[in-house]
Amino acid sequence: MRALLPLLRAGWGWRAGPPAAARAPRGARAGPGPHRAMASYRTEERGQPRSPGYRLFFQNVAGHYISPFHDIPLKVDSTEENGIPTKRARSDEYETWEDPHRKDKSTDCCGDNDPIDVCEIGSKVLSCGEVIPVKILGILALIDQGETDWKIIAINVNDPEASKFHDIDDVKKYKPGYLEATLNWFRFYKVPEGKPENQFAFNGEFKNKAFALDVIKSTHECWKALLMKKCDGGAIKCTNVHICDSPFHCTQEEARSIVELVSSSPNQESNTEDQVWHFLGK
Repeated sequence: MRALLPLLRAGWGWRAGPPAAARAPRGARAGPGPHRAMASYRTEERGQPRSPGYRLFFQNVAGHYISPFHDIPLKVDSTEENGIPTKRARSDEYETWEDPHRKDKSTDCCGDNDPIDVCEIGSKVLSCGEVIPVKILGILALIDQGETDWKIIAINVNDPEASKFHDIDDVKKYKPGYLEATLNWFRFYKVPEGKPENQFAFNGEFKNKAFALDVIKSTHECWKALLMKKCDGGAIKCTNVHICDSPFHCTQEEARSIVELVSSSPNQESNTEDQVWHFLGK
């Protein structure tokens, strides 16, 4: 399965890279790159792909810049068969937040200060920044250096096999080995950086859809508290254009000025020293 890497938030844009590249953002390369249509959203590329200066800026169907963290709705305006909800997702689930000051009652660990992550198990290789509706199937509780880092298991609702999947047991039935491979990847992926193996709550057991939906609901409530300034988000960027009653709300003109300020930064060329591959033995 494709275990998608989280992207590093950098204001209004998103910066892609392996975990080792998670350092302070640098300026984006000047000048917009090509646009890619993605349902109701599109992305604008800036900078050299696979370099620290690479950015994706998100726009809605009207061409207005939006915050991918706060302005993409959690739920799609449609329903699925058997009452299974669909959600818009990328590698991170928007409009959710794992509060680092709030201890999760099921894991006894606080959140990791990020949106919850989504591992999409469909057959299509998705583009970076693509926004799709997914079926929620289950969830894994990764414990990363003492913090809860939820991993949602989901499938693209438009996948040819989506109709067969309704819960986590269907993944075991129709995609044998996927969950085991996912668990193994998340256990070891930080080891090349010199960090210890990740641990898991529930002895690495994947919880079912109902459990996953409860986690999504809980982290969505945390996100709402964050956007209403009812809790301390630290360095989290809360600027948004769609949550009108949020103290962090801004106008379309202000959003564009934020993007234009970033785009005026000096060019950042790809640095091969920043592109490091690690290989793990069996």
